[in-house]
Formats: sequence, structure tokens, C-alpha cells
Amino acid sequence: MSGHVKKIVCAASFALHRIGSLRKYLDTTSTERLVHAVVSSRLDYCNNLLYGLPAKEIQKLQRIQNSAARMVTRCSKHSHVTPIIQQLHRLPIRERITYKAALLTYKALHDMALMYIADLLAQYQPSGSLRSCTQCLLRRPPPSRITHYGDRSFAASAPTIWNDLPMSIEVKHHWTLSELL
Repeated sequence: MSGHVKKIVCAASFALHRIGSLRKYLDTTSTERLVHAVVSSRLDYCNNLLYGLPAKEIQKLQRIQNSAARMVTRCSKHSHVTPIIQQLHRLPIRERITYKAALLTYKALHDMALMYIADLLAQYQPSGSLRSCTQCLLRRPPPSRITHYGDRSFAASAPTIWNDLPMSIEVKHHWTLSELL
């Protein structure tokens, strides 16, 4: 996966460099749209594959997002980036990957995703009468013998992410399309 991350970082860095050469001619909203269209889309492409990567690889992607946020707001490279990312309503990369996986899981459970994705998930059915009967939990597959990538697959990571969501989050059963986008 480090090769995949390296290609994403290389392409996004090149795009940021090109946008940086145009930055003096653009206003903030135009720059934000351009960065979102070119850089953020590269960071989001196939990001379910990035779930469970080591922190070293995620940090490379986070640096690109930090550079993009600084470019949009014209802040110096020494300024703290967390308030800038919050101001732009962006999630850090690790949370972004988890959010996208949780959203895909929700869509698969509610027949809004492709069928082959929904087939990877199975509802948890306890053997007895437990409090967890009323919860919408997913069955975790048995641990994989493939030590490097098996537990990062969608079939293994989606139940973990879904079951770890706090119960205080009310899961609505009927969403409008505008709420999901």
C-alpha cells in the first residue's frame, strides 16, 4: 500500500504546485473549490483501502491536506493547521477514512449501495435474549490468517467501525438524498 500512498502524494503534490502558481489570480472561494476538486478528490479516491494503514503512511496524506488548507487560507507554513482545517469544515485524514467507511456501511445496510458490498456484511444474531438484540450490530468475520491485509478488508473493517459507533448516535432509517451528500 505504500506504493499507492506514494502515487497519491505525488499526484496531489503536483496538483498543489500547479494551483500554487495560479493562487495569486484566484480568490479564496475559487481556490477552495479548485483544491477540493483536484486535491481532496485524490485523497478520497479509494480511501476505504487506506483503513488500518500505519500512522507513517497516513501522515504523508495528512501533510498534503495540511498544505492544501494553508494554500486556501494563505497561512504561513509555520501556523497551526488544526483550526484551519476546522474552519474549512474538513476532517483529518484518519477520521475521514473512518467516516467514509461508516457511510458506505450505512448505505449497504439500507440498500443504497451496490449489492456486492451489502453481501459482505451480516447482521449479528445473538444466540440468546440479550440487550444487543435491539441494536443494529454487524457480525465480525473470524480473524484472518493474512496478517498484512486481511483485517483491513471492507468485510472485516466495516463491522468494527459500525459496532464501535456510540449508541448516542441515532441511526435514522429514512434519509433524504441531500442529507447523505
